[in-house]
Amino acid sequence: MSGRELPPGEYWFEDLEEGDRYQTGFLVVTEAHIVSFAGLSGDFFDIHMDDDFARSQGFPARVAHGLLGLALTDGLKNRASVRIMAIASLGWNWRFRAPIFAGDRIGAQIRVAGKRLSGKGQGIVTLAFEVMKRGGEIAQEGETTLLTRLRPQAPERTPA
Repeated sequence: MSGRELPPGEYWFEDLEEGDRYQTGFLVVTEAHIVSFAGLSGDFFDIHMDDDFARSQGFPARVAHGLLGLALTDGLKNRASVRIMAIASLGWNWRFRAPIFAGDRIGAQIRVAGKRLSGKGQGIVTLAFEVMKRGGEIAQEGETTLLTRLRPQAPERTPA
């Protein structure tokens, strides 16, 4: 994989290069995450709430919501030691490749997939994610597009 492994720090649009990458921290998905997300989202689908139903569908236990995995990954990104000076998310393109269960430990490898200046003097950065479970299985993957800040310019000094 080409690109730099980014050390901890703050990164403005100008600091990033396509191919740069970094790793988030990790977290263990819990039953409390799943139940809380069901209450927050209103998604009480049986696959998420009923172990017997999940087993009848070929899973060992109930499956965490795919969007819960995405939300937890976004939180891991925002708490990572690499901090991109973002203003807002402009959208997501995401795929669920393998189920996430309570007890799974997840983390993400993030890569700068693209960048361009926007018409407003700001930058647009696309980040690609691979969300890994313990053992290296990819559970989710996708991209987010971020509106980012340009490095502030020092005021020009006029000669006296």
